[in-house]
Amino acid sequence: MWQSNHNLAALIGSRICHDLISPIGAICNGLELLSLAGKPISPEMALISESVENANARIRFLRVAFGLASPEQSIGPSEVHSILSDISVGNRVQFHWAPEGECPRCQVREVFLALQCFESAMPQGGTVTVTSAGDSCWEISGPADPNRPDPQLWQALCDPVLQAQIAPAQVQFALLPTLLTERGRRIAIETGDSGMVMRF
Repeated sequence: MWQSNHNLAALIGSRICHDLISPIGAICNGLELLSLAGKPISPEMALISESVENANARIRFLRVAFGLASPEQSIGPSEVHSILSDISVGNRVQFHWAPEGECPRCQVREVFLALQCFESAMPQGGTVTVTSAGDSCWEISGPADPNRPDPQLWQALCDPVLQAQIAPAQVQFALLPTLLTERGRRIAIETGDSGMVMRF
């Protein structure tokens, strides 16, 4: 059976993340065994350990953002906090997740894509806050610059009919409005001196 384009992309994303998790996990286990054996931690080993942890955190994030999410799947706040906390280590952008209960994984996927949009527009860093207003309504706010990386990308988020040039690093700007349109939602964006607020 043929899949829709974005479902096929999600299957590919899930497969890539699944295949990468195993070797990265093996490296983590190897480093842990060296530590338990009493081997001194050299600067080189510390760098490898930090890089592996960063890669593992990023893959966990990407698995939610770009992987397949069925309507009946949910994700708890502890897992979301863990993912966002891990990718914030050493990162200029920090994340504050306010919702306390479990959320549909497909909606968390949309929020994670929105977080990537914000991250690309925050060269100076800062904190992005996620709140839920109930009725599956989400609000993401932070000191994002609407002129970065390209104003047309933000305009196309609010009006999917508009076209914008998409680079590989900006694929979240194309996927997010597609997913929301299928759910009957539209994005509204407000900008001000303190940054940007996105609602959907």
